[in-house]
Amino acid sequence: MKNKFFTNKLVCFANFVPAAQIRRLRKGMVIKMTTIKTIETHSPEETRAFGERIGREARPGQVYTLIGDLGVGKTVFTQGVAAGLDISGPVNSPTFTILQVYEEGRLPFYHFDVYRIADVEEMEEIGCEDCFYGQGVCLVEWADRIRDVLPEHYIEITIEKDLQKGLDYRRITMTQGGYL
Repeated sequence: MKNKFFTNKLVCFANFVPAAQIRRLRKGMVIKMTTIKTIETHSPEETRAFGERIGREARPGQVYTLIGDLGVGKTVFTQGVAAGLDISGPVNSPTFTILQVYEEGRLPFYHFDVYRIADVEEMEEIGCEDCFYGQGVCLVEWADRIRDVLPEHYIEITIEKDLQKGLDYRRITMTQGGYL
């Protein structure tokens, strides 16, 4: 079943409006980002624990985007989110498969790693709309590469290192993102 795309005040149904047309409608639109929370962690365990808290508080249909350099702790954070969703199996970054689906938790968990996406149309081929607008929780690593296909509202999580504060120091910033 296809779900709705919301573009500004225009409502488009994926069954009738091609995603490429929706991207054209969004071109030039402003994305508003409002900071929700910034926290600092000092170990991988603290980063994972914060991810676990996010997973426990996640609601059906929630989309999180995850931004950060290689080796910053995105996978550790994601493993925490999965634990917070009561997913007990191993969780690894789906770098080559793009999408890993976990259905055994309290909500379905759709984990995307779009680092290797060359064109946003590849996201349509793997059925991102069904995940973004479904009843599970989505987490999209490297989401800045596919902003054109993200839903109207999402929570962006940026993880940054500051080596002057220590090798394990991370600043994690959550912002509410969406199109105006």
